[in-house]
Amino acid sequence: MGLGIEIRSRIARRAAQEISDGMIVNLGIGIPSLVANFLENKKNVMIQAENGILGIGKSPAKGLEDENLCNAGGYPVTVCEGSSYFDSSIAFGMIRKGYIDMTILGALQVSEKGDLANWIVPGKIVPGMGGAMELAQKAKKVVVLMNHVTKKGEPKIMETCTLPLTSKACVQLIITDRAVIEVTNEGLVLTGIMSPFTVEEVIHSTAAPLKIRKEIEVIF
Repeated sequence: MGLGIEIRSRIARRAAQEISDGMIVNLGIGIPSLVANFLENKKNVMIQAENGILGIGKSPAKGLEDENLCNAGGYPVTVCEGSSYFDSSIAFGMIRKGYIDMTILGALQVSEKGDLANWIVPGKIVPGMGGAMELAQKAKKVVVLMNHVTKKGEPKIMETCTLPLTSKACVQLIITDRAVIEVTNEGLVLTGIMSPFTVEEVIHSTAAPLKIRKEIEVIF
């Protein structure tokens, strides 16, 4: 079952807290694209897209979309004051040179070591790999937003990913509809839970060991 807009927005709102003033941030498609809607209190944050935009704003109101203005996933966007446009080669040059402070991506699986699998399920057709491999390797911080479990109820946070990897040991933070989990050298650390889930429910639905921080953030 997919997540409703309220839950997706709650995940995106929590992810926005990780963004600091002055950052250049790349947002993946799906839940990550909603993060741009929760940056009102952030100063000089510039959202970058691989198709050649720096300065993406909130999602446009229904009926006010510009058919010529979209993000890398093809979804309509707005732009902020001071935004700029360029071709994809410059966009990827920014990524490969390490100018992206943070990328916020979706995922199919994440391992306890921070390995990321988010580009293909074997046997299924995908439109393309996109820029995930470059972003996962070159962004200064990688945050993943996703469902905690699959539609079949299977864990997506694993000891070892079973799907083809996008990049190894790249993810620093995982935010799901159930929890906030940090990836550390000592393993996964549960730092927050999404109401109404409990710590026990999060542990049960995670297929990797979790250390529990003493003070757990509860997100409503």
